[in-house]
Amino acid sequence: MLSTSMVDAAARIKNAGRLVVLTGAGASKESGIPTFRDALTGLWANYNPEELATPEGFLRNPPLVWQWYDWRRQQLQEVQPNKGHYAIVELEGLIDHVAVITQNVDGLHQRAGSKDVVELHGSIERFSCFDHRHLKDPMQKIEFGLTEPPLCSYDNCRSKMRPDVIWFGEALPEEALSRGFVECEKADVILVVGTSGIVQPAASLPFAGKRRGAFLIEVNPEETALTDGCDLFLKGPGGEVLPALIEAVKNLEP
Repeated sequence: MLSTSMVDAAARIKNAGRLVVLTGAGASKESGIPTFRDALTGLWANYNPEELATPEGFLRNPPLVWQWYDWRRQQLQEVQPNKGHYAIVELEGLIDHVAVITQNVDGLHQRAGSKDVVELHGSIERFSCFDHRHLKDPMQKIEFGLTEPPLCSYDNCRSKMRPDVIWFGEALPEEALSRGFVECEKADVILVVGTSGIVQPAASLPFAGKRRGAFLIEVNPEETALTDGCDLFLKGPGGEVLPALIEAVKNLEP
């Protein structure tokens, strides 16, 4: 027997013309990817985020930061998208317009098959140079195991390469953030999955949509800073709740 909240959420989604799915670290944690701070174990337990994920930390010790991200990138080779990722892909067959806006840098939404993904915090699979942010050609793979960052080959730039992610203290990419606000403000329904709602400006996106009339549905194992402002709260991990929600949408009468 489905809960009233699940039935209500399914009806809202079925009748939506435009849907936004906003995902955070919890959506990837179910695939076995630890959150940034959870990953600070073992060899990395004695380091703090300021040493590993800030421009200042990179300037102080480029090899250290490069090796940290190289290790995290290798972790991604051992995981797969989870049922929550695939359920989000299924939404594309049920709704006319679906945009995924993610705070994650792991590329799992794309690997699952999502076609329209806005990466607010960049991608650990892309690289750009520190001085000018020249993007490395994605066809030119960077091998694992390098002990220090390679140099940018663009027009003799020679700046050190870095992961094309957003570090603490850096602004989000203007194009991605602008697109995120536009999508949320046009959405009929915004589905918030696996985010704590404490990282700005991403946490403000769903409420920008709500001010324009969007219906907010949160999916999380526990209540968050966003819960009180959402219209519905579906308790549980995305890998369990989202497949059930998709089935509920499919089973609603036309």
